[in-house]
Amino acid sequence: MDKRTKNGDVIYDVAIIGGGASGLAAAITAARAGARCCIVEADVEAGLGILATGNGRCNISNARLAPRHFLHEDAARAMFGAHAERDIADFFERLGLMLAEEGEGRLYPVTRRAESVRDVLLNACSRLGVDILTCATVSHAAPCTSPSGYWDLTLSVPAAALSFKQRRDAKARVRNVRKALAVAERTERTLHARRVTIAVGGRSASTCEVFRLAHLNETPVLCPIACEIDSSTPGVTRHALALEHLDGLRVEGALSLMREGAVIASEVGEVLFRPYGISGIAALNLSRRIEPGDIIELDLFPSLDEDGLRELLCSRINNIGAHRGDVVWFDGLVARPLAHILCTMLDDDTVDFPARAVVLLHHLRFRVHGTTEHAQAHVHRGGIPLSSVNLETCGIVSFHDGTSPSGLFACGEALDMDADCGGYNLAWAWTSGMRAGLYASKGTSC
Repeated sequence: MDKRTKNGDVIYDVAIIGGGASGLAAAITAARAGARCCIVEADVEAGLGILATGNGRCNISNARLAPRHFLHEDAARAMFGAHAERDIADFFERLGLMLAEEGEGRLYPVTRRAESVRDVLLNACSRLGVDILTCATVSHAAPCTSPSGYWDLTLSVPAAALSFKQRRDAKARVRNVRKALAVAERTERTLHARRVTIAVGGRSASTCEVFRLAHLNETPVLCPIACEIDSSTPGVTRHALALEHLDGLRVEGALSLMREGAVIASEVGEVLFRPYGISGIAALNLSRRIEPGDIIELDLFPSLDEDGLRELLCSRINNIGAHRGDVVWFDGLVARPLAHILCTMLDDDTVDFPARAVVLLHHLRFRVHGTTEHAQAHVHRGGIPLSSVNLETCGIVSFHDGTSPSGLFACGEALDMDADCGGYNLAWAWTSGMRAGLYASKGTSC
């Protein structure tokens, strides 16, 4: 039987603020433990952010969750423990989702479709009786004053059912509902819960203000890098063409991030050239560590050392003739747009073309200006500082003023944690969400 107030309102055991990856994991875990749960979601449906992950394929986790991939290694180590990979796999297997592993331990749904992940999560919520209240935000929170009390959450919700043009296409329907929500009149309603879990993702400033929590300014990470080809590459005698000539070109290589002459990070993988700089997984991972003025070196042949690459070029000269500044000489070695850049940067009549070409092919330099395309970022750094959280339970241990709350938890990107591409950020969301849901169901935050 539902627990209710004297006015007949339902008192939930756990209210989860945010219906993204971590919020859904928290709700399912808490409901499995017997808690009556409600998700409060600001968007028109829960779990929509999952659909954009992994280019629509959802890189759900990684088979090797090494702490070095995370912003705070000690916190990641404490959160994941020894069996996180298995715990995440078990969680999804119980939901009916089969996983498949690709290169570097990346785990995907066997369908390679992100909607499969969202579907099994929402199906589980339905089976477990989790109420999902969409188009709702928390405007005020009055904490419980005793262990037997509850939180009074004031929600801002549409005053009436939204009116929009129905579409068969799911994306078009979501767009239409969002347009209707943006102009809808709003009213207030009250929701009661014994415990509250904050799972609002990477934009938690307003929620932290409502709940009187400390908050670190959020900045987007895993963004493309704004940069330009640097003319200080050793052996270069001419300025390179603008990167717009390479727009859309993808290459496999190794990137090295250099600061004051020292390599501070490196990544191997696909690099995507854009008019403003570089993108692709290797560049996105470096974007978490860059500063304006850094140098990034691209090695187009990381499997060959300098002697091996020089031998390859000399053999090529013997086979097809000397390089005379012609782009076609590079056909079969590098793509023509990139060959055009290389030819522009090298003297036509250089005496030792192989040696200078080796330097350029191993050390093509880019000068960093910063990150860009921030609106497209799916991950943000900042949020609730980890010093405010007991990582064993995901319970909040202090309000902004230093006092201790009761029955308040947080998980996922709402916490100040981010990680490399490769399933690590979603792994943090699932694991912290499961932990917050488990301890919220027990009523144990500290």
